[in-house]
Amino acid sequence: MSGASDIQVVVFGLGDEEFALPVTTVREILDHRNAYRVPHAPDWFLGLTDVRGDSVPMVDLRVRLGMPPVDPTLTTRVLVVDVAGGEGKPLALGMVVDRVLDVATFPAESVESAPDLGGRWRSEQIEAILRRGAGFVALLDPARLFGADGAEAALADLGMAA
Repeated sequence: MSGASDIQVVVFGLGDEEFALPVTTVREILDHRNAYRVPHAPDWFLGLTDVRGDSVPMVDLRVRLGMPPVDPTLTTRVLVVDVAGGEGKPLALGMVVDRVLDVATFPAESVESAPDLGGRWRSEQIEAILRRGAGFVALLDPARLFGADGAEAALADLGMAA
């Protein structure tokens, strides 16, 4: 990934893995809440929840990334994220994560292009890899994450795509 500017992200955990989303895409961080189930929805789609008077689709990010689902805990959070939708109109999605770790700024030199990982994480879901101490944080792109594998079509079928 090229560019000379620092990147500010919300870092969160799923299991033992650390992921991040650009802070510019995260509207707010909420405590976990139950969703109203929608029949015939994909397994990663939890249903709808009310966020300040708006119906917001909630997704299980663990399941969307191919991880097993887990029951919510006291640290489970919902990241309300703007995802680029059709006609330039953003779609608000509630992404359920195990825990939010922090909001961090990564210097440009710690940002690397996402390698073709070939395994659990598909490179099209990962925008970049961020170096954090001796470890790594996978920077996700919500548009890629929910535009791949028919996720956008599934949301459209449920009447929720922008």
